[in-house]
Amino acid sequence: MTIAILGAGAFGTSLAVALGRERPVILWGRSGAGARLPGVILPQNVTVVADIADLASAQTVLLAVPAQALSAILHEHGGWLDGRALVACCKGVDLTSGLGPTGLIVRACPAAMPAILTGPSFAADIARGLPTALTLACADNATGALLQQQLSTAVLRLYRTTDVTGAELGGALKNVVAIAAGVVIGAGLGDSARAALMTRGYAEMVRLAQALGAHTKTLAGLSGFGDLVLTCTSDQSRNFRYGRALGAGQAFDTGATVEGVATAMAVTALARRHEIDMPVAAMVAALTLGQITLPQAIQALLSRPLKQE
Repeated sequence: MTIAILGAGAFGTSLAVALGRERPVILWGRSGAGARLPGVILPQNVTVVADIADLASAQTVLLAVPAQALSAILHEHGGWLDGRALVACCKGVDLTSGLGPTGLIVRACPAAMPAILTGPSFAADIARGLPTALTLACADNATGALLQQQLSTAVLRLYRTTDVTGAELGGALKNVVAIAAGVVIGAGLGDSARAALMTRGYAEMVRLAQALGAHTKTLAGLSGFGDLVLTCTSDQSRNFRYGRALGAGQAFDTGATVEGVATAMAVTALARRHEIDMPVAAMVAALTLGQITLPQAIQALLSRPLKQE
């Protein structure tokens, strides 16, 4: 069965490489070949197309586009995407609607079978064939089992869950915490402070996820804790690098997609709506918007009341 991938950025290309080693894949990007990973050669099973209509033969489509671009893509192409298995491969909360990726899919394509692929992974590692484990979340267990078989390879292991909300929020919120962790390191506050920040940030992730109906065990898995550890500790993470630059007062590549920035703003609004205390997310949102200075952000977190863990 042919798999289609809509989006030929780094992650979409890496998935095409991984899946293309074992099955036919059609890869679409706006400029045809798209932004392939440097030094990566596409397997012969991968067909790169410039016309999105060439994806229509596939019943399973991976949506490998940035989270804030997903709504527009679905609006533009929802007509032919509807009725298929649509797997979101992005991490974030839509800034306009407050919906996660599968919520956007359901809104635009009501007859589609929505799912999300998320977890601790870097595109370069997947493309190189390094062992990687991800979470595949799909509310329909039978569809999830089928997708798990279709999208797993010898070195790309997918673990299945029906807790879509938990998987989505874990992947989205860890980017916000990663920015904060980068700020800590960039400001020279040290690894101990980063560990504390990660721990308190994880507590925020769990609080919001529970309030929105997710299961705590999902946040403790690959899509939550696993992704949090990877993203907060590696220079391969754009969100961590962005936060480090912010903490050090340095410029950052304006062309790089930093999903955690918009997610921090969207999540802060969600937290207010549900009366959930999320000081780390609020700090990241305010800092990236220029509403507070770095010293003010640090002081705000360190001066919070002492309480039981």
